[in-house]
Amino acid sequence: MFVLLIGTLDTKATETAFVRERLRRAGLAVRVLDAGVLGTPGFEADIKREELFRVAGTSLNKVREMADRGHAVTLASLGAARIAEQLHATGELGGVFGLGGSAGTTIATAAMRVLPYGVPKVMVSTLASGQVSHYVGIRDIAMFHSVVDISGLNRISRTVLGNASAAFAGMVQNRDEVQALANIDLKPLITATMFGVTTPCVEVGRKHLEASGFEVLVFHATGTGGRTMEALIREGMISGVFDATTTELADELVGGILTAGRDRMTAASLRGVPQVISVGAMDMVNFGPRETVPAKFMDRKFHQHNASVTLMRTTPEENDKLGREIAEKASASQGPTAVVLPLRGVSAIDREGQSFWWPEADQALFESIQNWMSPHVKIVELDLHINDAEFAKAMADTLLKLMRR
Repeated sequence: MFVLLIGTLDTKATETAFVRERLRRAGLAVRVLDAGVLGTPGFEADIKREELFRVAGTSLNKVREMADRGHAVTLASLGAARIAEQLHATGELGGVFGLGGSAGTTIATAAMRVLPYGVPKVMVSTLASGQVSHYVGIRDIAMFHSVVDISGLNRISRTVLGNASAAFAGMVQNRDEVQALANIDLKPLITATMFGVTTPCVEVGRKHLEASGFEVLVFHATGTGGRTMEALIREGMISGVFDATTTELADELVGGILTAGRDRMTAASLRGVPQVISVGAMDMVNFGPRETVPAKFMDRKFHQHNASVTLMRTTPEENDKLGREIAEKASASQGPTAVVLPLRGVSAIDREGQSFWWPEADQALFESIQNWMSPHVKIVELDLHINDAEFAKAMADTLLKLMRR
């Protein structure tokens, strides 16, 4: 077994060689992939840049003739991803380590994102202290902040690269043990969606489902969570869906920061996976600190969750649209589907006496779902709050019945 080390050897050869040596000292076999384009490589790679661009469907000479660095990085990313897939298919790839700035990070993480969960993936990047969702996507990539630029070796870069190398080596060397732990007492998988304001519901539902012989994967409905869940469903790993918290749809519609995209709530329908759906946290759209809220929303109702999170109440008009979207997506399902509605509130702050209590807005949501839903989808209305234990158990029992069908 070997690990793949990705670096641009025209600009990061010294640092890549340092990491290669640290990984070799830890007992790993290392293959270096050169993702550089313009300059001369600092040393000879195991997988040369000519091969990288050939796999991407072009040639190094053609890329150089274009003289377009952005396009070169795009092609290098494609080539790196294809090479990683090919190496993984052999069963010999133990993990991927990358280091670099914006170009190196783009290329190396492209190779990491095509690999399954559990394959060790470490990226030392100058960008790791900022927004990294574009690079990580929905995969288990460990991002290390380089602190200083990756430009020569010094006391800080040696420390960061050394620690990252040691962490990566530990991941690779303990991979079999970690996999064995993950595979203890395997049970059919159910996914669930949760937000802080729907935690009581999902916790009760999870325990109820686990007591019935299932393993429950809970996803935080922060955009990335919803996208990850949809991906696992599409990949055929999931037996049932406890979709209690569909708030990401509200962010997509209104313009919040936690959207999971237009494909949210489609994978289970397309694959025919049994699903029970509710409307958890559909009373809110998420923004960052209060000063980041767009000016057009300044006359709206807000709840300051904390210094970094500002919640905005959805209106009856928005809920009418959201109800139609839920109904249309649920109605398109190829498998058993039910929608369970909590008539006394959809989140911890949407109940009588709380800041987002607005019965007319909730009613617009419920009526829209009723109006647009196909007759083959069962709708269950409960005179309960979403965080009542009875509501959670009813959702879980509904899903269990659908799965038995």
